[in-house]
Amino acid sequence: MGIEYKLQQLLDSFGESEVVEFKEAKNAYDFNKLGKYFSALSNEANLKGLKSAWLVFGVKNDQTVVCSQFRTDMKDLQSLKKEVADKITSRLTFVEIHEVHHANGRVILFEIPAAPQGFPVAWDGHYFGRDGESLGPLNLEEIERIRAQNRVYDWSAEICQGASIRDLDEEAIKVARREYTTKHSRLAEEIQAWDDNTFLNKAKLTINGQVTRTAISIIG
Repeated sequence: MGIEYKLQQLLDSFGESEVVEFKEAKNAYDFNKLGKYFSALSNEANLKGLKSAWLVFGVKNDQTVVCSQFRTDMKDLQSLKKEVADKITSRLTFVEIHEVHHANGRVILFEIPAAPQGFPVAWDGHYFGRDGESLGPLNLEEIERIRAQNRVYDWSAEICQGASIRDLDEEAIKVARREYTTKHSRLAEEIQAWDDNTFLNKAKLTINGQVTRTAISIIG
């Protein structure tokens, strides 16, 4: 999809949202406010499960193109990538800065990546977000929702498709059983009565008899 088509999509949309912001920026724009919008739009894209958000210069709130003279020198415009990275969490920066010569004048589209999974994006040490079209601090519930993303996915518990208990080492299972018994000594007699399938399920090395990555890495 060409960037001209993307601009037209944004112009034909319902207007500004948590992940789209239009600014006239006819001649200049405050760098600090630009950074706050980066943080806010990046965090909101993450929360909405999108790959990116858009900050658009040269367009009024009513989606009328008015032409922006913001950093007309391309080298100066592209230098914003480093300038933003210097003050953003983990040196995140624009996916790309696009310049479109619309019939009504020059438009700049800043393509902002969604915040990485588990890591809300801060500008100059502060997290920003959106409440509708308004810019403000990212609320605590949203910060925790992003941070919790890394806790939701457990690589080790993932099922190894095609693997079975037959692929596990018998001696390694015996060692794992001894260690488990030592840790849960009050259940020693009960553990001794378990067959391998029951033990592996109880020890969470398998899930309903299906072999996990943990099982393969420890007793495979």
